[in-house]
Amino acid sequence: MSSQPPIGEIRTTAMNAPGVPVIRSVNWGGLRTLYIKEVRRFFKVQLQTVWAPAITTLLFLVVFTIATGAKRPVLVGGVEIPFADFIAPGLIISQGMMGPAFANASFSLMVGKIQGTIVDYLQPPLSTMELLTALVGGAMTRAFIVGFVVWLAMAIYPDVHVTPKHPLAILWFGFLGAAFLSFLGVLTSIWADKFDHAAAVTNFVITPLALLSGTFYSVDKLAPAFRAFSHANPFFYIISGFRYGFLGTADSPVMLGSVIILAIDIVLGLLCYLLLRSGWRLKN
Repeated sequence: MSSQPPIGEIRTTAMNAPGVPVIRSVNWGGLRTLYIKEVRRFFKVQLQTVWAPAITTLLFLVVFTIATGAKRPVLVGGVEIPFADFIAPGLIISQGMMGPAFANASFSLMVGKIQGTIVDYLQPPLSTMELLTALVGGAMTRAFIVGFVVWLAMAIYPDVHVTPKHPLAILWFGFLGAAFLSFLGVLTSIWADKFDHAAAVTNFVITPLALLSGTFYSVDKLAPAFRAFSHANPFFYIISGFRYGFLGTADSPVMLGSVIILAIDIVLGLLCYLLLRSGWRLKN
């Protein structure tokens, strides 16, 4: 007898019976596939996505340590730090890591909406959390790759000392900072309908906050009003904590900054999750 079912009859089993989910918990295969796709996407143009921001960050270091003649030490937490050693960690985290993280996360969904391929993100059997994890994971991977390249270049740069003193602080604040900008990038990607929208967020939000965060100066020397503004800037706590990992001293309490940025990351992550789940500005 034939083992095939009669014509028009579909034989079901316990695994593919109607209403029985095939993927019972986490779709690890789909999550891994989307994450690899995000990583390969920026690696295909690594000259622009990895090496260009790394070289730009190094140019900042050259300009502020040689071209401007800035040689005076900076007072950080009551300790005098050579100027080059002071700005190097801030450049690594702000220009080398957080900038690329935002650029990568703000690209995927926005381009999908512009090109009409957003269905490639929404149709696969991925949960909202899996989609968000892959997008943020790809952006953070790019951030750490660029940050490592910049750190390696600065390690062999003359008269710049970037030897880690507290590696856990470097990894922790690097993780918090990359996640912070990745979540902001996802929010921008959800909201933006064209490249001008993403550029506006970069030019009028990200860049001013990064430049006014104490990367190139100590906030202790600022006027009270500007010092208060710096302490209200989340970038300040990320840079201060990351700098502590290299210098052993910081402009602000490291534990306080860690709690503040972690709380902000949780709020931003929850907001991204809710917006992705609702399909706001995605399912048109």
